Amino acid sequence: MLNRIIVMGRITRDPELRRTNSGTAVASFTVAVDRDFKSQSGEKETDFIDVVVWRNTAEFVSKYFSKDRMAVVEGRLQLRDWTDKNGNKRRSAEIVADSVYFGDSKRDGGDTAQSEPQGGFSEIEDDGNLPF
Repeated sequence: MLNRIIVMGRITRDPELRRTNSGTAVASFTVAVDRDFKSQSGEKETDFIDVVVWRNTAEFVSKYFSKDRMAVVEGRLQLRDWTDKNGNKRRSAEIVADSVYFGDSKRDGGDTAQSEPQGGFSEIEDDGNLPF
């Protein structure tokens, strides 16, 4: 059996870092993922997907990711049944992420075009000592 999911979208709010009673880091955030097609009314639709990350990945995400940053999330889909405060049965779906990658080349909150050369590579000067 296989339960793997990969999504790419914009983070809708700054990740929230918390700790369990034993001190384990856990962070949560939501990504907005556009659908590849338009609805019958011609509107582009977006899915808002909850994500949970644990331990070092949680600390990494809370430190380097923020609202509006593009993220690639890889993990497993988890469904949870729960009861709300009114006693109604509810079901939630979320991604429990193993890995979170940068989906854009934005650095330090600056404008991508000004903070980094196109393609994310910086130019190096050939002084004749390159090994290739």
